[in-house]
Amino acid sequence: MQRISLAHGEGGELTHQLIQEIFIQSFGHLEQTQFDSAILTIPSQTIAVTTDSFVVKPIFFPGGNIGKLAITGTVNDLAVSGAIPHVITAGFMIEEGFSIKSLKEIVNTMAGEAERAGVNIIAGDTKVVEKGSVDGLFINTTGIGVMQEQQHRLKPEMVQEGDCVIISGTIGDHGVAILSARQELGLLTNVRSDCALLNHPVHELLEEIKGIRIMRDPTRGGLATTLVELCEDFHFTMEIDEASIPVRRDVQGVCDILGYDPLYLANEGKVVIIVDSNDKQKALDILKDHEVGKNASVIGQITSSHGQSGKLFLKTTVGTTRRLNRLSGQLLPRIC
Repeated sequence: MQRISLAHGEGGELTHQLIQEIFIQSFGHLEQTQFDSAILTIPSQTIAVTTDSFVVKPIFFPGGNIGKLAITGTVNDLAVSGAIPHVITAGFMIEEGFSIKSLKEIVNTMAGEAERAGVNIIAGDTKVVEKGSVDGLFINTTGIGVMQEQQHRLKPEMVQEGDCVIISGTIGDHGVAILSARQELGLLTNVRSDCALLNHPVHELLEEIKGIRIMRDPTRGGLATTLVELCEDFHFTMEIDEASIPVRRDVQGVCDILGYDPLYLANEGKVVIIVDSNDKQKALDILKDHEVGKNASVIGQITSSHGQSGKLFLKTTVGTTRRLNRLSGQLLPRIC
């Protein structure tokens, strides 16, 4: 059989075959998954938990697929919270008629990314729905991580004037890759999604640098929205320098043609770091030792801290300064 049928979701023989021949073959069958719940021993009393759903369109895109996005997105959310990713669950909602070959490719991609991240996929669920009820395949994940030891954790309460803002690489790559893959506008571009694991460089940063204040991965809403949220949540004011923000020439070209601002385009493999200015060079050196951080750059600084309401300002390339706000309205739906 080459395609998913409703019978694959009925809990009978075809369900058993689907689980055995695709999911267990790729993810393995650990002892703790022999029950209706995975039985875990967590080596800490402090854990981090995240959950996410992935509905990207198209399912396959330059630089990845929905499976790679599901693992990297979940791992990265844990990592930038200061946790060491430990285990992941995965739930699959599959449309009747979906290609089994494509499902195997996606699941194998997930298994490979999980291995690279050092996490286990320890529980899951599969549902098959009638054609038209789901657009091919949706994936839901939950990730659990163990928090770093106290001395290596994030310290947002220590944010102060003069702290530096670092981005680990070029922005907007994922948004443009998805847009070009949809082939709705006839774009010809070689931009690939930046979808990538961040947990290894993030772990090294926290282990080696005491002055790390905050980390976030700027996904939906882009860099600007993420920084606005940080300013408002932690009550500081930040100024970023447009000339220092790394943007690929072809990404900027697409933005110029379509009227988009790369500051608001999605990323899936970047981390924003606020760090003590004395540690900025060490942070850059660590990031640049990893492929995901080779284009890391200091893009701004904290100009005041502990204010009543945080604000984000952009120093433009023509020397003016303007305030940035969250993304307003819908830019690119279903990018993750």
